[in-house]
Amino acid sequence: MTYPAWSTIAPSAGQLKRVSFGELWCLRLYRGEHVFGVSALVRIRFVVMQLVCAVLLSACALPRGAALQSEILTEQQSETPGFQVVAVTRESTPLLAQWPVTGWSGHYHWLPKDKGPDSGVILTGDTLDMAVWESQENSLLAGVGSKMTELPRMTVSENGTVFVPYVGDVEVRGMTTGAARNVLQSRLEEIAPSVQVQLSVEPGRNNAVDLVGGVASPGRYPLDSRATTILSVIAQGGGIDPGLRNPLVRLQRDGRGYDILAADLLRTPARNVRLRGGDQITIIEDDRSFNVLGAAGTQQLVYFERDRMSAMEALSVMGGLQASRANPKGILVLRDYQAKDLKPGMAGPDMRQVVFTLDLTSADGLFAARQFQIHPGDTLLATESPVSAVRSILGLLGTLVGVTGTVETL
Repeated sequence: MTYPAWSTIAPSAGQLKRVSFGELWCLRLYRGEHVFGVSALVRIRFVVMQLVCAVLLSACALPRGAALQSEILTEQQSETPGFQVVAVTRESTPLLAQWPVTGWSGHYHWLPKDKGPDSGVILTGDTLDMAVWESQENSLLAGVGSKMTELPRMTVSENGTVFVPYVGDVEVRGMTTGAARNVLQSRLEEIAPSVQVQLSVEPGRNNAVDLVGGVASPGRYPLDSRATTILSVIAQGGGIDPGLRNPLVRLQRDGRGYDILAADLLRTPARNVRLRGGDQITIIEDDRSFNVLGAAGTQQLVYFERDRMSAMEALSVMGGLQASRANPKGILVLRDYQAKDLKPGMAGPDMRQVVFTLDLTSADGLFAARQFQIHPGDTLLATESPVSAVRSILGLLGTLVGVTGTVETL
């Protein structure tokens, strides 16, 4: 490096007496001469090296979005680990599939498709309108000069009967409209041989279903016949609310509940069961979910989109892994079991808390991820890659190298 001539910056003889010691020190520092026996450039380089060491030490504590796999599993090496670690492979997947299901029953329970006549039956609470025709002039039921009389509306009692004048109580519950008409006419013929009966039935509370929610028009819908199916009633209610996420159809009958995903109900005709009076139908969102944390494409609560979801499908739903951060060899699934689920060997978990590990860098791990099922309440963790910390350190060193190069040019 060339410096300006001394004559251009040195004070003149007349000014020398006014130059302070500090000014001379700065001048010598500028020239790179020794100051107190040590080169100025050496001092600067020493300061830079101190900064480098400080950066390297601080890099050990760089902030990260997830833990390393070794950090999470280090407790497993202790004498009394608090959790079990299970590697998910093609060999272990069939055995793990036999382990108890957590977070839910493992499948939705739905009614089998029933068979029977399509015509509706009379139930308690139904209303009967009956008209009686007679050809005789002296009629017990019809008025003078009239061949027909309409009886007051009759409601089927708790006993399943209706009261008919001159006949008494007649049981009609469980009969079709035609069968009930024949019974009523037969009983009336005992007192009026030429009588004929017309009968119509209006479904009551027990011959209707309640569409509670999840549709455009909830309400009570009468069953026109025993062939009325659940999809036909949902259609009458305006269809499933399109704003529902992964809708679940819930049917309550005789104090029991039955569930099925709407997608399964729509694509499987055998699931489209007939309804009975008193059924209640509600369409809700499937609230099963699992947590996603770490170096994944998203960190949030992820809801199930189908009845079952594999680890590979879960990785796709959560947006995959972050290429610059994630460790594909360290995908962890954290799961809690009940004490009653513990079994010796591979028949079940040894501990209540289990960490399943997946390695997505091998074909074995990829095939296993397609078979291993995620359970509701699981935590799916994509651990941090050790390379990401090294990359950060190298970036800091690159910045410092630039600073050092600037010093060298002084």
